[in-house]
Parts: sequence; C-alpha cells; structure tokens
Amino acid sequence: MELTVYNPQKSRLETLNIEITEKNTTWFGNSRKASDVYMITDFKGGIIIKKLNFNYPIWLYDISRTDIDYSQKKAKQILRQYNY
Repeated sequence: MELTVYNPQKSRLETLNIEITEKNTTWFGNSRKASDVYMITDFKGGIIIKKLNFNYPIWLYDISRTDIDYSQKKAKQILRQYNY
C-alpha cells in the first residue's frame, strides 16, 4: 500500500510503498483520543508512528519497535521530542 508520511530527517512528506502486517506492526486498541498513538510499524531500519487522528504518520530512522519495547507510551514520548 502507499502511505504518505512525514520524514523529519528531510523535513518533508514522502510517499512510501509499505506492507503493514502483523509481523511488522503493533496496533493499540486502547487508543481513544486523537493524540493517542494508534500504530507503530517497523520499516527499513526505522519506525513509523501513527496517531489516532488525520495527521500524517511520522517516519523515524534508526529506531525499531524492539528498541522502545513495543510501547505506546514510549512512542508518544518520542513524538514529543519531535513536537509532533
């Protein structure tokens, strides 16, 4: 599938071809507010983090779901570092 993401390393939007599966993605069914992290996906040595809103997901290099212990809370903390 094509997914448009924000890439803060390049300060721009990019369209990626990505397959989102149970093997590379963690979904958080407890997301209720727009600011909650809904999904984290490993992609090309980085991670895509999606909130439960209509904003673009963010793609960060050199970090994986394993690095943040598959944690919704840690993903949200990372987003705060990028003011996203």
